[in-house]
Order: sequence, then C-alpha cells, then structure tokens
Amino acid sequence: MSRIGKAPIKLASGVTVTVSPANEITVKGPKGELKRSIDRDLKVEVKDGVLTVVRPTDQIRHKALHGLYRALISNMVVGVTEGFKKQLELVGVGYKAANNGQLLDLALGYSHNIIIEIPKELKVATLTEKGQNPKIMLEGIDNQLLGQVAAKIRSLRKPEPYKGKGVRYSDEVVRKKAGKSAGK
Repeated sequence: MSRIGKAPIKLASGVTVTVSPANEITVKGPKGELKRSIDRDLKVEVKDGVLTVVRPTDQIRHKALHGLYRALISNMVVGVTEGFKKQLELVGVGYKAANNGQLLDLALGYSHNIIIEIPKELKVATLTEKGQNPKIMLEGIDNQLLGQVAAKIRSLRKPEPYKGKGVRYSDEVVRKKAGKSAGK
C-alpha cells in the first residue's frame, strides 16, 4: 500500500467534498471552491469528516495514481481552508518590481520592462524597502497554479551561480561558484 495514498485526509469544519458520477471532485471551503477530475479507476470515500482514496488493484499504474491523487486532493483541502503563499526575491542592482492590480511590472536588467498578467485567481503584492531586495508575494488557493506562475516569474531571470543575481524564491539557497582565478 502506498504510504501517501493510504493516509486519510481530515476535513476541517466548513469544508465539503462532493464526488460526481464522472469522478470529478469539488472541494468547497471558507476561501473558495476547487474542482479536479480524477482517474476513473480510483474511488473517493467520505465518512465522518475523513476522506480516503481507494485503489482497485495493486497494478503499478494504480499504485502511482493512488498517492498522486491523494496528494492533489489534500492540497485542495488545504487550499480552501488556509491557502498557499509564495514569495520571490529580486537580487541585483536596478532590479525592480511593481504591480498595478493584476499586472506585474518587472525591471530585470533587460532593455525593456517585462509585464506579466497574473491570473485573477491569485493575489499579487510587491514590496520594496530601502536596503532590502524587492519582493513579490503571490497568494492563492490553487497550489498548482501558484507554483506555475511563480516558476514562470523565476524563469525570466534565473539566479546565476557566480554573483547570485536573478529572481529566486525567498527560501531558496543559491550555491555560488568560484570564478576564474587571476593569471600571473
């Protein structure tokens, strides 16, 4: 049995989970509603505020999907109750971030600013304090969408290993390399 797949998901008060005949799961909570269709072979059971994912056989495919869908459903439950946050940091001279509603304006050392439209499901905020690197805070209930948008922003200027300049997650550690040593 999959260690992740067999773990039950405890539903907080105010969270309702419904499963349609087409195996589409809807999770409603205080922060919003999320939907996801899961594999038709797996069954989702909700009893006494505890959700479990059951697989029909021990085939390799079913074992793989068992843990995957349990983790995805767990992320949906956490998203509608607490939500998810990601924070990015811009490290480099002249790097700036500003937002106007859902538009994020980034100055990353290119000849022009980069403007990204953030999906309406996410909240974006920028923070620039004197003596600190500019920060971008992303917040939302969909963990997959949040991670995808954060990765897209990071990919615009990945941290480079020699000076550490670029866009990075605030908890990311960039290992620096030694540069060329000076000739004689």
